[in-house]
Amino acid sequence: MKNIELFNDHFQNYKVYGIPKAQLVIADIPYNIGKDAYGSNPMWYNGGDNKNGESELAGKEFFDTDKNFKISEFMHFCSKMLRPEPKDNSEGKSIGSTGKKSGGAPCMIVFCAFEQMQMMIEKGKEYGFKKYIPLQFYKNYSPQVLKANMRVVGNTEYAILLYRNKLPKFNNNGQMVFNAMPYPRDTDTMKIHPTQKSVPLLKFLIELFTDKGDVVIDPCAGSGSTLLASAQCGRKAYGFEIKKDFFKDANEKVLRFIQPNLF
Repeated sequence: MKNIELFNDHFQNYKVYGIPKAQLVIADIPYNIGKDAYGSNPMWYNGGDNKNGESELAGKEFFDTDKNFKISEFMHFCSKMLRPEPKDNSEGKSIGSTGKKSGGAPCMIVFCAFEQMQMMIEKGKEYGFKKYIPLQFYKNYSPQVLKANMRVVGNTEYAILLYRNKLPKFNNNGQMVFNAMPYPRDTDTMKIHPTQKSVPLLKFLIELFTDKGDVVIDPCAGSGSTLLASAQCGRKAYGFEIKKDFFKDANEKVLRFIQPNLF
């Protein structure tokens, strides 16, 4: 088993691969926004200019698999593949701003649409994730440029941090961490996926909630950026991507930059 591995398969089939349980699951689940996916994005038009007419992306979904995504299956996977909580806090290494030692418990971070947040909280409870922290990531730019002079445009992405009972491992070095944080631009990683996440942001989250050598799993790996970020942080990482084109591009254009000596 490699330290970093991407499987061209559905995460439901995880038992076939015998991967270890994770300290952290990070996933960007489908937003199910249907044919409005590019609704305020310049890609709706040829060359990003409405004077050129609509492009082939006009009125299209991001992915044809979105409508088949089942939250219950995803939560079941996470409940099985996140490692158990420690029996005590002896694994916790960090001291938070309150002076209390944090636990060594695992957690999951799920990027989702704002409208999906409450549903994720409720569904998490059904699968044993009783506690949560809402997260917001704000950008200094917006993809909604076509509507910039017509309304307040969005520059924020949302996520839910879910955990069972005990505080997750928290490597904050005694510093306060806000639940609204900047979303750094990623100018180094080739963009191969319409909802690709910033590697610098992923590295920050991975280093915050895991230690070197810990396992990170991304059930909806897309571009493989979570695996790249994990490798750069010295973590082991495993991902699942059902779409063959994304799987191929992730291996050839993103993950090939992982250096063996990182481990």
